Amino acid sequence: MPIHMNPRQRMQAALAFQPVDIVPLQIHPSPAGLFEHGQKLLDLMQACGHDFGNQGDLRLPTIPPTDFDSEGRYHVVRTDEWGTTWEHRIFGVWGYRTGYPLADISRLAEYRLPAVELLTGDKLAQQAAAQQAAEGEALHRQSFHLGGGVSLFETMQSLRPFEDVLIDIASDTPEINHLADRLVEYNLRLIENVLRIGVDAVGVGDDFGTQQGSMFSPQTWQRFFLPRYQVLFAPVKKAGKRIFFHSCGQVGSILEDLRQAGADVIWPQLPLFDLPTLASRCRELGLAVQLHPDRGELMQHGTPAQVRTYLLDLVETFNVLSGGSFLYLEVDPGFPWENVQALFATVMELRGRTVI
Repeated sequence: MPIHMNPRQRMQAALAFQPVDIVPLQIHPSPAGLFEHGQKLLDLMQACGHDFGNQGDLRLPTIPPTDFDSEGRYHVVRTDEWGTTWEHRIFGVWGYRTGYPLADISRLAEYRLPAVELLTGDKLAQQAAAQQAAEGEALHRQSFHLGGGVSLFETMQSLRPFEDVLIDIASDTPEINHLADRLVEYNLRLIENVLRIGVDAVGVGDDFGTQQGSMFSPQTWQRFFLPRYQVLFAPVKKAGKRIFFHSCGQVGSILEDLRQAGADVIWPQLPLFDLPTLASRCRELGLAVQLHPDRGELMQHGTPAQVRTYLLDLVETFNVLSGGSFLYLEVDPGFPWENVQALFATVMELRGRTVI
């Protein structure tokens, strides 16, 4: 058993498939979950702690009264900096796209992506200082830093209707290729900024799976996406940093491609996989796994005992203490409080923390 590790050492060991002292953990402070469960969830998160920074300064989200309709239901329609219009019905949860700036692809030549200013001088120092403050000065460089927010496919779906994007990619149109290349340039600037700040890893998110399989044939994915991800990931790999890749759906057919592109970590939708097979396959590929307990049937409709058993089995199946995986917790709307308590209590026991 390794000697005591600080959070950064623990995550670095896990991603290198080396033994860790306790189960590595990331907790995402979902605004939706915090809004629903309030202070008691915030207390649990702070008592649990994780390896991705200090959560002591987290606060409960506040919502302007104007975001509720006359019957007290949350309802917001906003247009973002990309020109996409979103309708939101649940606070903190992705909304529905209702307006697309490139619904008419003939507008592509005149369309302007949001500007990304490269961080230098005082602005770079301010961003770096903000990151240090977010994790607490006492923890500086002891916790694991994840930055990013990079995407290609998801962003294309926000600029142009989903079905049109699929048809464009299948048809290999000049317009969709031009749009994708512009998004690569945009994301390269984002990546350069987070690397300048000093992150340990860059997060990427594109959902490529349905509940049964990939949305694209392997040939189409390799033609359209693989070379672009290789370009995007090249500066991250050159800097000696890691790539975290999230993709919902059954994406087993592209795991090798993601690894070839440079991904170090996959965050899959676990209920769609045979878990022992997934664990073995990812270990063979050298692809670490971000283990997000089933947020659907288990957390919405299961019992506290089932939540506990699932977590213990998950840690055993992926042999978490030997490296190559880590737990990820996120509380969504609709999780019964008893299940949330069981989730955190089990993880705290696994990490040797006092259960509140």
